[in-house]
Amino acid sequence: MALFGKGSKSSAGRDVLETPQYGWIWKPLVGLFIIYLLVCVGLGIYWSTEPDEFNVDQATRTELARVHGLAVPEASVDGESVAPAFETLPTGTATVATLMKLNDTLLHKPGGYLKNDIAPPGLWLDNMPNWEYGVLVQIRDMTREMRKEFSRSQSQSSDDKALGKAESLLFIDANAWMLPKAESEYADANRQLGDYLKRLSDDTQNNGQFYARADNLVAWLSDVENRLGSLSQRLSASVGKSQLNLSLAGDKNATSAKNTETEEEIKTPWLEIDDVFYQARGTSWALIHLLKAVRHDFHGVLEDKNALTSIDQIIRELESTQTDIGSPVILNGSGFGFFANHSLVMANYVARANSAISDLRSLLENG
Repeated sequence: MALFGKGSKSSAGRDVLETPQYGWIWKPLVGLFIIYLLVCVGLGIYWSTEPDEFNVDQATRTELARVHGLAVPEASVDGESVAPAFETLPTGTATVATLMKLNDTLLHKPGGYLKNDIAPPGLWLDNMPNWEYGVLVQIRDMTREMRKEFSRSQSQSSDDKALGKAESLLFIDANAWMLPKAESEYADANRQLGDYLKRLSDDTQNNGQFYARADNLVAWLSDVENRLGSLSQRLSASVGKSQLNLSLAGDKNATSAKNTETEEEIKTPWLEIDDVFYQARGTSWALIHLLKAVRHDFHGVLEDKNALTSIDQIIRELESTQTDIGSPVILNGSGFGFFANHSLVMANYVARANSAISDLRSLLENG
């Protein structure tokens, strides 16, 4: 028994000595993983920072200088140009240059374009990608209107080829990440817009035109009104509400393809509440700049209709949507509850801007 016991002890000892110890391998791997997570969180917070508003006049002069190969004008402390590339800005250049600046911001802000990211930290973010989509929709809408209305003298005139190419490039799937990649298509669209801007601001060429007419402006404002109306509805539905179906109201002979309920419950899904909020915030940010550019290019039309104050009020309402958010998350309290409802606050400003745009459109049509 003693020999057997001794032998067993010796065998067990050898087993202990000969068993490889791999526990140390996991320690640096865990450490690297923790560092990776911290870096991703830090980048995610930085990339989620919304861009500041930019000076439309300065952006226009900068883009004009670039497309003509001139020295880019410097900016003073207050953002105004101290070395203008052009003494006066040709009609239409502010709108086109602002459109290019909006597109450039999507591509070159911190983190670049995030909506089509397939790897962390971009993959984990949803607020900024929805903000980007709001901006992108406005870029698409304005490019389409420039191709359809602003650059054409009448319905029988030809489209500007560069604007047609830009529109096609901008309408690629916003989530496309390869073959082709969304960023590449949007960058190509900016080059096409730059070509149009160069011809538009060159007095020696007659193949680039921009018509600042009331009917052209009304067409774009109609699109904006529809976009803001949809966003206002989706924002207001954050708490859910019962709504009567008014689709066929006002026309007793109107029909629809399918029967619809006379009353329906509308509610934005809980997981989409912050998505709609940030899409509205991005939409408003883009519209602030586009409306300022339109105010410059259509100044004579707006002044003739006594509508400059109206467009200034719309810009002011939209600027209220850019107020800093004092909460780390988008709250969805009830309308009169203890907690805030950020969507309803946003819906208020968007609805007021939408109503003012409707009034402005009517003024341009009938004033």
